[in-house]
Amino acid sequence: MKYKQLTYEQRYQIYACSKAGWPLEAIAIEIGVHRSTVYREKMRNSGLRGYRPKQAHQMAVERKKEAEKRIVLTPYWKFEIAKKLRNDWSPEQISGYFERHNIKTISHQTIYKYVYEDRLKGGALYKHLRHSKKKKKKRYGSSDTRGQIKNKIMIDQRPEIVEKKSRIGDWEGDTIIGKNQKGVIVTLVERKSKFIVACSVPDKSEQKVSEAIVDSLWKYKNRVHTITTDNGKEFAGHEKVSRKLKAEFYFTHPYSSWERGLNENSNGLLRQYYPKKTDLRNIRQSQIDPVLEKINNRPRKSLGYATPAEVFFGLIDGNMSQYQNVALAS
Repeated sequence: MKYKQLTYEQRYQIYACSKAGWPLEAIAIEIGVHRSTVYREKMRNSGLRGYRPKQAHQMAVERKKEAEKRIVLTPYWKFEIAKKLRNDWSPEQISGYFERHNIKTISHQTIYKYVYEDRLKGGALYKHLRHSKKKKKKRYGSSDTRGQIKNKIMIDQRPEIVEKKSRIGDWEGDTIIGKNQKGVIVTLVERKSKFIVACSVPDKSEQKVSEAIVDSLWKYKNRVHTITTDNGKEFAGHEKVSRKLKAEFYFTHPYSSWERGLNENSNGLLRQYYPKKTDLRNIRQSQIDPVLEKINNRPRKSLGYATPAEVFFGLIDGNMSQYQNVALAS
């Protein structure tokens, strides 16, 4: 969701609801924002007489004007930004990480500007931007020739808790296919933490894909409750996978990729390293693991700029928790 500045009307609602004794979460729901937004608003824009909407709005406007002034990056900050760009962090991730850890306030627009200035000078930082080489292509409908999978349990029967993303252990699975249908990477992503695992296999046969899923998740088997995939025949071994991992296996509806939207997005992250014309037959697990480490240790905006690894391993709750915990205590 794109961030939007609070309006004067929303600030007046915050004031009125606060005077009425409403908790932060109720105020956030009322004005349609995250509760951390309400908490930060009251912390940043309160005066000596507390939070008042007119004063708060003026303070926010002045702060925005100040932030819009040209930021000159020193050689030190250019070095720090370039280091993270070369590790394939996006400008937004870098900006959010700096803010989260109270390092420095640098907008992602400023970082993009630095990248493009670097490119004009012959630099190569732009090559680390995720969409630097991507060309959009229209997709048209095609016939489903993948056959039927026996004893499927459809996503409609999946427990409601999976949709809420309130626990660790619900996974989405898919495959990335190499050039000329040669070579396969089996991918799985945990829904709450966005933690990704992947395994290279020579083909997308039922046996190879089933083994890859079990091998990838075995070390985390205590954190595997459900697995959801599309209807590809490569997932026909779902019952064997379900037995070995003691997890429920579900299937999305045909042509409903949005039902595994997180996995689709995660495959896009991996495609930065393995574009669609890449021959995956010779890709070894030792080559995939460093890529996974990069992705799982990059901060995510949707996790409050925590990393998937931090959330998956319980080091931090994610979802803007650094603000939530303080807000709940207030």
